[in-house]
Amino acid sequence: MSFFGNTASSAPTAPAAEKDIEIPEPPSDSISSLSFSSAADYLAVGSWDNNVRLYEVGAGGQTQGKAMYSHQGPVLSVCWNKEGNKVISGGADNAARLFDITTGQSNQVAQHDAPVKVVKWIETPQGGILATGSWDKSIKYWDLRTPNPVATVQLPERCYSMDVQYPLLVVGTAERHIQIFNLTNPNTAYKTITSPLKWQTRTVSCFTNSTSSGFAVGSIEGRVAIQYVEEKDSSNNFSFKCHRRDQTPNSKDQSLVYAVNDISFHPVHGTFSTCGSDGTMHFWDKDARTRLKSFDPCPGPITATTFNRNGTIFAYAVSYDWSKGHTGMTPGHVNKIMLHACKEEEVKKRPAKK
Repeated sequence: MSFFGNTASSAPTAPAAEKDIEIPEPPSDSISSLSFSSAADYLAVGSWDNNVRLYEVGAGGQTQGKAMYSHQGPVLSVCWNKEGNKVISGGADNAARLFDITTGQSNQVAQHDAPVKVVKWIETPQGGILATGSWDKSIKYWDLRTPNPVATVQLPERCYSMDVQYPLLVVGTAERHIQIFNLTNPNTAYKTITSPLKWQTRTVSCFTNSTSSGFAVGSIEGRVAIQYVEEKDSSNNFSFKCHRRDQTPNSKDQSLVYAVNDISFHPVHGTFSTCGSDGTMHFWDKDARTRLKSFDPCPGPITATTFNRNGTIFAYAVSYDWSKGHTGMTPGHVNKIMLHACKEEEVKKRPAKK
């Protein structure tokens, strides 16, 4: 916990609404995962330095480190429980851990035979359940009052990404499999499809504030697919290119292709963000099929993004994502977490085109 011993906090120098704010005392290695509490502006940050850090974000964007706990290997995913007072993390030590912010204690709550790639909290009518997705090709569901999983579901391949909007749970695995679960029957996939994108799945993210159930898929090939679950909505499925650049200026060839690293849906408006290995981020409206905002490029890949509980703050991590292999890991590579104050016009849906 010592890393937060001093009371350093960032004071916004420019007007907070105009300039994104950097969080002080970031992790010492690449940032894998970001998640805001559902109860307050507490941000959990998972890193390849084996640690989870918790920051408190003040009204003006000033930030203070509050706690830190460790895994025995890189942390790959973080999430919160419904009450927003416990953090759950999954790591390359094949374990998930739970940290209670009221007691300051962490303990192991899940075990797999390979790294835990994703942890997600599921709030069911019967109570809270932790879902863990692993490279051991399984999802396990845990009732944290008991030491063993309440169920284990075999996946067709290693779990790369997973998201939940009860009762929908979507899993993206290696070899482009996507499994869709209706959590009223969590042990059997409701539907299994091949990704609508031709290349490896990097991220899946469920729609928020949507009349029809669905999800977005991002791939390593600079492309995003919007996919509805039910056949009756399939005419609204589409994909689009993003996170691409021209080989030479003004050539319009878009031949430099970058991975889409994360997709975050706005909790209120149902619009979404994409971020990529090219260091850029965009906000999109899937219904109007339009881009709402483009951010200025960052000095490194964007590895993770998240909105806070009411969508007023957008957090993003700039760090090396190994997209260029070992040669890209240059000394002094930027590693930071930034906070953006969302303006209404950036995140609100556009009127539907007539």
